[in-house]
Amino acid sequence: MSTLIFLGLVAVVIFYGINLYNHLVNIKHAVSKAWANIDVLLKQRHDELPKLVEVCKQYKEFEQSTLQKVIEARSQVQSARERQDIGALGQAEDMLRAGLGGIFAVAEAYPELKTNENFMQLQTRITGLENGIADRRELYNESVNIYNVGIEQFPATLIANMFRYQAKPLLEFSGSEKADVDMKSLFG
Repeated sequence: MSTLIFLGLVAVVIFYGINLYNHLVNIKHAVSKAWANIDVLLKQRHDELPKLVEVCKQYKEFEQSTLQKVIEARSQVQSARERQDIGALGQAEDMLRAGLGGIFAVAEAYPELKTNENFMQLQTRITGLENGIADRRELYNESVNIYNVGIEQFPATLIANMFRYQAKPLLEFSGSEKADVDMKSLFG
């Protein structure tokens, strides 16, 4: 009788361990899926930015330094994206968003550009992609949080350590992105 109880307990522990391992695998893949969703939108935006720069270049007086900032930031985002370097991506995204904001702000001084159908379509498309990236970034960070908590909780941490699960970084942005917008400087 005690042998059956012992075997029953061993079976329960093994079953629990298998379920715990499968849960860790699920949350690990949720992080990968969330990253892939961000990656798709970053790629789409990456493909749209040269079109926006080309439309702006058609206006000879358009501020070249603003375009150059966007081109450089786009390259840095692409590089960080390919390396899956979340920290570098956050910094490059800050630069890119600042550059895009600069293009859209400078465009206000060019009535012909503001009414250019291609520019307006690209601006709408890129703005939509930016909103999608923000939504996916939130989902990614939530998935990472669930994963990181999951691998630290006992007894899951025993299995996570055994299979060398490592904590994942959150996709964070600089304080300037989170700060209030200085409306006076925008319209000054």
